[in-house]
Amino acid sequence: MIICTVAKNGGHLAPNLGVVELTLALHYVFDTAADRIIWDVGHQAYTHKILTGRRSQFHTLRQYQGISGFPRRSESKFDAFGTGHSGTSISAALGITVAKALKESSHRAIAVIGDGSMTGGMAFEALNHAGDLNKNLIVVLNDNEMSISPNVGALSSFLSRKLSNKTLMNLKKDVEDFLKSIPGLGPNILQILKRSEDSLMTLLTPGMLFQALDFHYIGPIKGHRLDRLIETFETASHIEGPVLIHVMTQKGKGYKPAECDPTSFHGVGSFDIATGESCGSSNGGACAPSYTKVFGSSITSLAESDPKIVAITAAMPQGTGLEGFSQRFPARFFDVGIAEQHAVTFAAGLATEGFKPVVAIYSTFLQRAYDQIIHDVCLQNLHVVFAMDRAGIVGEDGPTHHGAFDLSFLRHIPNMVVMAPKDENELRHMLKTAVEYNGPVAVRYPRGNGLGVAMDEDFHTLPMGKGELLREGNDLLLIAAGSTVHPAMEAAERLEQNNIRAAVINARFIKPLDQELILSWTRKTGCVITIEENVIQGGFGSAILEMLQEAGCLPKSFLRLGLPDAFVPHGSQKIIRNLCGIDAEGIENAAYTLLKERHGQILRAIG
Repeated sequence: MIICTVAKNGGHLAPNLGVVELTLALHYVFDTAADRIIWDVGHQAYTHKILTGRRSQFHTLRQYQGISGFPRRSESKFDAFGTGHSGTSISAALGITVAKALKESSHRAIAVIGDGSMTGGMAFEALNHAGDLNKNLIVVLNDNEMSISPNVGALSSFLSRKLSNKTLMNLKKDVEDFLKSIPGLGPNILQILKRSEDSLMTLLTPGMLFQALDFHYIGPIKGHRLDRLIETFETASHIEGPVLIHVMTQKGKGYKPAECDPTSFHGVGSFDIATGESCGSSNGGACAPSYTKVFGSSITSLAESDPKIVAITAAMPQGTGLEGFSQRFPARFFDVGIAEQHAVTFAAGLATEGFKPVVAIYSTFLQRAYDQIIHDVCLQNLHVVFAMDRAGIVGEDGPTHHGAFDLSFLRHIPNMVVMAPKDENELRHMLKTAVEYNGPVAVRYPRGNGLGVAMDEDFHTLPMGKGELLREGNDLLLIAAGSTVHPAMEAAERLEQNNIRAAVINARFIKPLDQELILSWTRKTGCVITIEENVIQGGFGSAILEMLQEAGCLPKSFLRLGLPDAFVPHGSQKIIRNLCGIDAEGIENAAYTLLKERHGQILRAIG
């Protein structure tokens, strides 16, 4: 069911196939209507959803008005905590555990966290607190040596130590055979050593780390042996105090293409089950490269002639398009693991020594490093480039992954420059501009393919804070940023068919704004609509409104289009953009409404 549904709808395949037996065992042993399972990140909860009353709805997975691809409290009482970002499960589970203790309940909370998520500092903050409180918390460490891409770092290497490797097992057998050959004394020594095996396992595996945090450590155990899992969970359910169960799983288990390439099958679009081949994407131009790919190739090209450029990712070299950079410049590429806060401050340190760090992080994940952006980068006015992929509506992954807030949380920070390209060609030039600018700068671009525009052979630097007039018109001014520029142009063409001439400005810069260009065309038209793929509150339109008010140039008619003051649901980008009124149709309809209201105001004034 999981493979068939994901093949049709897209979704997270390999993570879910890796935890089928684990999920079955948890639901078998625990009363999951009262015991709470908290899935870290949550993209591995498909089996959980099927087992908890959503089998008949599973075909709607990640579709508009269908079930979510992540745990959602409003969807089921079995979804104990909403997740979508990594490293939160132990903190949430500990909170639930303490609450149950205060209510004198015997039920438990179980956090299921991957070894990739364990590289985040928040997980260890929670472990440290849990060990101190000594409550009956269960943590299941799902160890598959992967997050989205293979894990990196000293901690990851430590977490992945196993006693099952061939050399150690051969040594163990040789020692046993030798002791058995000693008459009388040998078998007694062997029995003592067997009783000490758990201690040896603890010493050579992460057990000593977790025991130092006052956890009872069990494992590693095989994560695809249902009988062993059930036995272990039943044992853990009777232990007083915090318990960590180390489970070894294989990402993509049971589907050969996913087993062979778990990175590509972590999150996939629709694909052919027989071959594992992608069925393609309908986003953007039919043959256009993705914005992610354009970013990756462009920053690699720029680094060829600029040895000061270094690239940083938080466990997503493939997802951010930096795989090629990592192969071309391995010494200048850094994967810090799932640790966005560290990534930003690490970049700040590099910048103090004259390097040009480019931090490639999805918009939604950059939220996790907000304090570091302010305190460690912008306050010190350091030259760090933030390449924010998946800005705006991402589609079926929904509200935990929409990049809905970055314009609002970045534009008010002193020293920060914020840019958004209208297409994939302009993205190249904005990256050139960003690496040459001496200060904090963010470039945000959408998920999916570009528009298929012609690509300039050479890079050029854009004039700082200068927008672009794409179309003249005296009836209305459309000021658009980033992904909304093309729909604004399409809306203007539709309006002209009804003799309404709309001017269109590609803002390019959300901060600093092109005050001269915007003021001049506001005065000419007296009617302004701003369009952005960001929440309206505190976003691009608000910046325009503030600027016009301060200049004493508020138009009689002004409208902001963008994402609503709500968490936008999951669904295709096309559906959600239409729902929010930021596609060409929505902009056109908004223009008619605004012009009608303005016409009514003029008539009332005359009357």
